[in-house]
Amino acid sequence: MSARPATPVVLKWSEVVARRMSRHGLSEPLGGVRPADIAGTMCGAHAQVLSAAELSLGRRIVGTTRADVRRALWEDRSLVKTFGPRGTIHLLATVDLPMWTGALSALPSRPSAHPEGVRFSPEQSEEVIAAMGDALADSELTVDELTDAIADRVGEWAVERTMEAFQDQWPRWRQLTHAAAHRGKLCFGHDRDRKVTYSNPHRWLRGFRPADADDSIRALVTRYLYAYGPAGPRHFARWLGITPRHAAALFDGLADALERVDVGGEPMWAIAGDTGAPTAPPRGVRLLPYFDAYIVAGQPRERLYPGAAARRALTPAGQAGNYPVLLINGVVGGVWHQRRSGQNLAITVEPLHSLTKRQRSELDHEIELVGTVMQATPTLTVGTVTAGAHA
Repeated sequence: MSARPATPVVLKWSEVVARRMSRHGLSEPLGGVRPADIAGTMCGAHAQVLSAAELSLGRRIVGTTRADVRRALWEDRSLVKTFGPRGTIHLLATVDLPMWTGALSALPSRPSAHPEGVRFSPEQSEEVIAAMGDALADSELTVDELTDAIADRVGEWAVERTMEAFQDQWPRWRQLTHAAAHRGKLCFGHDRDRKVTYSNPHRWLRGFRPADADDSIRALVTRYLYAYGPAGPRHFARWLGITPRHAAALFDGLADALERVDVGGEPMWAIAGDTGAPTAPPRGVRLLPYFDAYIVAGQPRERLYPGAAARRALTPAGQAGNYPVLLINGVVGGVWHQRRSGQNLAITVEPLHSLTKRQRSELDHEIELVGTVMQATPTLTVGTVTAGAHA
């Protein structure tokens, strides 16, 4: 890959961390921005656990609570809950839907893991996705209601309970939820009596359509590099769930818009002209929820999870986000857990090393911030977190 200038900018890892924290509202919460603005900057907030997304967005904005995030999602509809990178559930900025669907629908699909008789042919997939979009055009439907609607439109073959999932058998169409979302035909609606509902993102952004694929992918690469750069193709590939070779080709195609940056001797890339970093080193203690984008999308992972942090907070396969993490000076320095009972929030924090007096004081401030965002009264215990991942 060729890029200018010939002599690359050199940044220390601490400068990269300070730059990312500043852009994420983790150096200090940001003022004058909305939850959708932060979601756009972060390239989405992971929302498999919605309360985690509420904390992830809320803690980055001055004076914001989980109620503000929910209002943005369900009333203002400036946020949309849908399937984002890697087919995982995210809160995305609604205004970014054309870019996201344009980019994600253009990525090469992986071979279906479903056996013959369960997986759909390409033609069948097109028919079922169209039926899903039509059924959801003006509705929020539960899984059972959408199953009936699809059967009415295309036939029983699309809804046979032959898809193995979670020690159960789901209707066949559910293998296409990610694809339908990436095509702009499906998103999440309000839960109804604790049941998930699906809707159509056209109800969030009337008349939208996926943007041009090449323009969308170009925009997504530059968005990622703004929030998580400098970074390399392999880092982008891991975040988006594509092959390193494909990611390298995307970076090659953007060579005119990128600039090389050396980080600790490793070549990385930033948007051309955007290679600056704060002069002050990253400082402070922060509590981040499950799958916070800062520690999932940020790379290299071995730098974000140094030493004992990798053993404590990553899965054996190296997956990040299964534990809420304690950041110390911008890198993982422990784990934590919260247990809510009514308006009370019991928080246990497990630092991997002894905290200084200043860090202990900062942790108290973090506990207050989490309580404010989650609209609860927090208490703190510093000790071993005994709950497992996702608990």
